[in-house]
Amino acid sequence: MPTAVRFAPWKPGPAGRPADGDGEVVVSVTEFTPHRPWAAACVHVAGLALRRTWQDVDGAIGLWLWTTTDLPRPRSGSVSVWRDEKDLLGFVTRPDHRRVVRAYRHRGAMRSTAWRTGHFDPDATQETARPLLTGRTPWPRPAGTRP
Repeated sequence: MPTAVRFAPWKPGPAGRPADGDGEVVVSVTEFTPHRPWAAACVHVAGLALRRTWQDVDGAIGLWLWTTTDLPRPRSGSVSVWRDEKDLLGFVTRPDHRRVVRAYRHRGAMRSTAWRTGHFDPDATQETARPLLTGRTPWPRPAGTRP
């Protein structure tokens, strides 16, 4: 059975969208797979709490939270869009984000990837991320690791 990925509505950030979608942006995709299914709900709630502060995150263009209902291992994460890598790094190092990562890092597996695109199209961005989230495309290996 194919994996169903459900996206929450787009949440705009303070950076706004590039004019007419033009202008280079950075897209970041994260995924959390809990060791125990009941941890998925806790992580999803923590993601919703971070989403509520999204309008205060400098350089954020916007994001979607996503989730699957795969059993026995539901997964969740985000697809976020940034002005540049510096802004993405600023979010990753925010105390509220670090607190969530620390709270769940031993309760599951987290992975992420990012890429640049010269034209931001929300539908195309979701469709580029979807094969990662459904398992049809393997996640890129971190630099310096062996297969």
